[in-house]
Amino acid sequence: QVQLVESGGGLVQAGGSLRLSCAASPSIVGLNTVGWYRQVPGNQRALVARMHSVDTTFYADSVKGRFTISRDNAKNTVYLQMNNLKPEDTAVYYCAVDLKWTSSPRYWGQGTQVTVSS
Repeated sequence: QVQLVESGGGLVQAGGSLRLSCAASPSIVGLNTVGWYRQVPGNQRALVARMHSVDTTFYADSVKGRFTISRDNAKNTVYLQMNNLKPEDTAVYYCAVDLKWTSSPRYWGQGTQVTVSS
């Protein structure tokens, strides 16, 4: 069982930046899938970014070039650096992980709200 706690969300103006953090316990070492997803009311959760290894990452087309996913095994933390934020990035952001290489990770955090004002 992996427990996840997201932080770093908040209110930011369009064009600004935020960095989301996802602290995992007991450890992210050995996790082959770490990812960020987002959800707006009335919609399903959608992939933002997913990492399986340093050179295997996937990004939603809408965030390519603006968002970067990374992980720090020593800190048991997954990050999402979000630059040049747009109002359409407003959503609840969720961290999700799995021991397996998968597009459907099993373990989810509680979410953190990101609101981008125009």
